Amino acid sequence: MIQNKREHPKFKSGLHPRNKHRERYNFKQLIATSPELAHFVHNNIYQDDSIDFFNPNAVKMLNKALLKHFYNISNWNIPDGYLCPPIPGRAEYIHQVADILGNSNNGQIPLGSKIKCLDVGVGANCIYPIIGSNDYGWSFIGADIDPVAIESASRIIKSNPFLEGKIGLRLQRNYKDIFCGIIQNDEHFDLTVCNPPFHASKEQAQSGTLRKLKNLKDKNTKKLVLNFGGQNSELWCDGGEELFVSEMIRQSKQFSTDCFWFSTLISKDSNLKKVIEELIKSEAAEVKTIPMFFGNKTSRIVVWTFLNPSQQKEWVSKRWLM
Repeated sequence: MIQNKREHPKFKSGLHPRNKHRERYNFKQLIATSPELAHFVHNNIYQDDSIDFFNPNAVKMLNKALLKHFYNISNWNIPDGYLCPPIPGRAEYIHQVADILGNSNNGQIPLGSKIKCLDVGVGANCIYPIIGSNDYGWSFIGADIDPVAIESASRIIKSNPFLEGKIGLRLQRNYKDIFCGIIQNDEHFDLTVCNPPFHASKEQAQSGTLRKLKNLKDKNTKKLVLNFGGQNSELWCDGGEELFVSEMIRQSKQFSTDCFWFSTLISKDSNLKKVIEELIKSEAAEVKTIPMFFGNKTSRIVVWTFLNPSQQKEWVSKRWLM
C-alpha cells in the first residue's frame, strides 16, 4: 500500500558536521555518477527513491556509487559474502577520531601523510583507510588475519592508483595477536582504529542477522541473507566484542609509547563497563568515550592513550609540527 510522501529533515540527526553523508541519499546524483545503480533504485511505499536493503547486490552497488561520488574510488569490489559496511557510519568514526587528534593539537586536526594510522581488521573493503586518506591525507596500514581480505584490499588499492603509497597492508599470521607482528620495531602510529567482531559465536551472529532482516522487512523471516555480508572473523570471535576489545587493551600496553591514541568501536552498551574497567586496570593515562547516533541506533568509540600530558606534547612537537 502506498503511503503519503514523508517530510524529511535536511540533515540526518547526530552525524558529524564534516560527514559527507549527513543528507539523505540523492539517488539522482549517485546514478549520474554510477548509472548501474539505476537498476536497483525504486520508489518505496512513501514514494521516496530507495533501494532494497534486503538485497546484498543492491547494498554493494550503493556502496560503489557512494565511494565513487564522494571519494573518487572508481574501482571498488569485495568478494561475495564479505562485509559490505555502511559508509556513513564508517565515515563518522573517522571524523570523530580526527577531532581527538585535533584536541591534542590545539584544536587543529593534523593533516597529511605524516599522520600514520593502523586499521586493526581492515577487511576486504578497506573503508577506513579510503576515507581517512581521502578526507585528511593520512597514511594507513591495514592489518587482517584473513588472506582473502588482504588480497581484496590490495586489489582496491592497485585499481585506484592514487591510493598506492598511502595505504599499506599486513597479514596478521597469529590469530591471538593484535599488534605484535604488525607494529614493527621503531615504528610509531598516531592512531589505531578498529571495528571489532561483534558476536560471541556463529549461532549468535546468525540470530543477530535474522533480527536485523526482520526489522528491515518488518516481518518474520527464517531465510538467512547477509545483506551487508560478513565472514566469520568479521562477525564473531570467541567471547565476542567484550573479550576482543579487552585483549586489545591488554596488548596495547606493550606498545604504550609506539602509538599516541588507540581506539575501537563498541557496538554494545553493556560491554562498555568491562572495557572501562580494563582500561583502568591497564593504567591508561587518558580515556575518552564518544557517542555516535544513527537514527534509532546508538554506538560509541572508546579511545585511550598511555602517554602523559608532557609525553603528548613531545609527540606532537616531534611528529606533527616538523
